[in-house]
Amino acid sequence: MTDAKAGPAVGAGKPGFDRGLLPPMLLGSVLNPINSTIIAVALVPIGRALGAPAAQTAWLVSALYLATSLGQPVVGRLIDVFGPRRLFLLGTGLVGVAGVVGALSPNLGVLIGARVLLGFGTCAGYPAAMALVRSEAERTGRDSPGGVLTALAVANQTIAVVGPLLGGLLIAVGGWRATFALNVPLAVAAVLLGLLRLPKADPASGSTRHGHLAARLDLPGMGLFAAMLVTLLLFLMNPHPSDWYLLALSAAAAAAFAVRELRAATPFVDLRVLGGNTPLLATYGRALVAYVVAYAFLYGFTQWTEEGYGLTPFHAGLVQMPMFLLAIGVSIVSGRSTGVRGKLLLGAAGQIVACLVILTRTGDSPLWTLLLVALVFGVPQGLNNLALQNSVYFQADPERTASSAGLLRTFAYIGSMVASSATAASFGQHADTGGLHRLAWVMLGAGVLYLLLTLCDRTLGRASGAGTRASA
Repeated sequence: MTDAKAGPAVGAGKPGFDRGLLPPMLLGSVLNPINSTIIAVALVPIGRALGAPAAQTAWLVSALYLATSLGQPVVGRLIDVFGPRRLFLLGTGLVGVAGVVGALSPNLGVLIGARVLLGFGTCAGYPAAMALVRSEAERTGRDSPGGVLTALAVANQTIAVVGPLLGGLLIAVGGWRATFALNVPLAVAAVLLGLLRLPKADPASGSTRHGHLAARLDLPGMGLFAAMLVTLLLFLMNPHPSDWYLLALSAAAAAAFAVRELRAATPFVDLRVLGGNTPLLATYGRALVAYVVAYAFLYGFTQWTEEGYGLTPFHAGLVQMPMFLLAIGVSIVSGRSTGVRGKLLLGAAGQIVACLVILTRTGDSPLWTLLLVALVFGVPQGLNNLALQNSVYFQADPERTASSAGLLRTFAYIGSMVASSATAASFGQHADTGGLHRLAWVMLGAGVLYLLLTLCDRTLGRASGAGTRASA
């Protein structure tokens, strides 16, 4: 899938992409999605074992994404400055620690803590992969990462296929604790691959020649960013009028963050560059609403198939398989084209159609209709992830590839937090059909907004053209 041999168009003697980097890149990038998909079928068994309702087990989803939303851009910036190797090894090692803590958790509080550790531990994988793609492009003199970016998308889709099914199987064999213990061997494998394959030389050394360490990292900016994001996400987890002060704190932190970043010599997030990069800002906005729909389906629909429809966790995982299998095929086929506008429009249409079908489902619906819903969702699942990822690669400042990729995940995780909050509010104490329909209306609204954001974005043609030229 990668263009490993130099052709006449790029000049004889130029090296190709180092395929030895692919194993750690792919494994590191999938640690987060595998934990996302496995927990989807584990929420009900965990709730039953620990006596926690759906509104409380939703924190297992929110905790991971709260940590990852904060950690992705921070770790991405560290990777931009120091290179991917050290951050990759530190993050994947933390995943193993989180696996042990989760497997031994005596109560829901400790289990939520383990998910926080997982969130921070999985932060390095995706930004490191994107940084390696960029550094290889600079080393080889060829900016043609289409095959590698498609491989990353397909790997995530493949894990999404395996996740629910594997989660159901692990729960059937070893209980829900086995879904946390799985992280230990995965982390060991990732650390070993990182030690063996990732370059020891610092590819970002050019950005670390000047200035004091703290100034290069912009620690005050990171702190204000954390305060802004944490207070916002805490409100989104359980929105209530009495918690208005969280929004006020978030707004105050955002204002202070903006002032700091505009004055900093080496800002954590360069707001001047970001503010002038309309295509990238639009991509972040689309990511937020797209993932509201995607994660509401992943968690809400799965919970309903178990509680409202009566499937076992294993069978609930099987119901998800058509979506992920089709998504893999869609990613592979569509990955041959660098254009994004058509992918985004078709992805938006697929989300809207799937939401409309969900509104017609009840506890008495035939099983094949649930498989149909999952199948329809496979189209946007395969198109949106790849289109958004490719957009960021070509739209971002090359010096900030990792942190820009981290910000993409942050906006996606904010969308997941909105989805988690909407799921908890829609279901309450029990995931029944009425709650599913309430959730479907929220998903439909987000899907329509996603379509409108794509239709009104006149920069997509230019972004696609940039991608085409870069891969030529």
